[in-house]
Amino acid sequence: MAIDFQDNMILLTRKYLKRKIMCPETKFRHHVKERLHILELLKRTVEMGESNSALLIGPRGSGKTTLINSVLKELSSMKNFKDNTLIVNLHGLVHTDDRLALKDATRQMQLENVVGDKVFGTFAENLTFLLECLKSGDKKHSKPVIFILDEFDLFCEHHNQTLLYNLFDIAQSAQAPICVIGMTCRLDVIELLEKRVKSRFSHRQIFLFPGDTSSSEQPTSAFNDRLELFQHLLSLPDDENVNRIEQQYDDCTIDPQFGSVWNDYIKTLVSNATMINLLKRMYQIDISERSFRNFLAVVVSTLSEKHQRLEVSDFVEASKMFSQDDKVIMLEGLSVLEMCLIIAMKHETDIYEGEPFNFDAIYDRYIKFANQNSSIQTVQKPVIMKAFEHIKNLEFLLPASGTNSTVEKEYQYYKFLLTSQQVMEAVKNYSGLPTEISQWALTNME
Repeated sequence: MAIDFQDNMILLTRKYLKRKIMCPETKFRHHVKERLHILELLKRTVEMGESNSALLIGPRGSGKTTLINSVLKELSSMKNFKDNTLIVNLHGLVHTDDRLALKDATRQMQLENVVGDKVFGTFAENLTFLLECLKSGDKKHSKPVIFILDEFDLFCEHHNQTLLYNLFDIAQSAQAPICVIGMTCRLDVIELLEKRVKSRFSHRQIFLFPGDTSSSEQPTSAFNDRLELFQHLLSLPDDENVNRIEQQYDDCTIDPQFGSVWNDYIKTLVSNATMINLLKRMYQIDISERSFRNFLAVVVSTLSEKHQRLEVSDFVEASKMFSQDDKVIMLEGLSVLEMCLIIAMKHETDIYEGEPFNFDAIYDRYIKFANQNSSIQTVQKPVIMKAFEHIKNLEFLLPASGTNSTVEKEYQYYKFLLTSQQVMEAVKNYSGLPTEISQWALTNME
């Protein structure tokens, strides 16, 4: 039986939106200064034959790869770049030793036939030969090569850091026009470099921090950008010309009139109070664009012939996968005894308004509760101390400032790092928690 027009449009919409969300364009919206810095570095390598090296450092999801891709896309519009520049992408998870890295670099530089069966005495000789092969004409000009090293910190684990040493050495000595860009989430990456490697690195570090979009941008403005992205990613082309330019998918031709109606509905979602509060809460938990796109992809996947519209409830349901508090999840994995101690800590903190406590105080509070509830089986003090130590090792507790480490364990003071809301949410979600313990969490007992 033939699929009717509406059903067909919904299936095409789902296909189009998933591609749009999961295959992002290389437009880069933030970190303007940092992007310009990288752009200028690569331009100088391409246009003036200047060699450079730099590290792009930031947590996962901060936009390092998107920034690099957007710069390379902009440079690709330059004829000199397009015709002469070579880009070599190496990844620390894939190229686990220097031999693999050099072999793939040879392939990406299209020099496999030139190398052939040649045998080189050292890694340096091999790499130098490759760069010499790129020289043209009077041998004074060589094709610029841009090395992009993703998961840069993993290359620091290679034997003697030979690859890094030679790349930085070539960049520093200007033997050939190369630019080495390392991407990593390790803030201490410089400390991982051997002394001889460090001495050849430019020490140019460019940091990307989520939310650090520009000095003038306010949090409200940053969230407004997220709302705009939400509308953009869920919108369809509603004009035939835009359709041809933007889509780039022959198998996803969306009817312009259908697209216009769809986009009007998406606008109502952007102004929906429940929707705004949901997106704001998710943004406060995780501001990375990658997680946000994954969230939208899950929502869009719910579209079908039987479910032809994205309801607010679809977003609410999908958000549960992305807005869970890691600490709450960890609490749900504790033993019942450990959960009791957590509740005792919550009460102790609530009653004494955030003052630090020691094991002795928590032990007394737990024993008092256990004695008042015959269904709760008491355990020996060393077992309770072990449970307390486990909670401390999970970093739910922080030693109070001025604590003397020579004091016996049970009298050392700690600050509780969980909120009452986190504890209560874990109690609510904890499967099989005895009713008495759940009720104890709800009532403050002196």
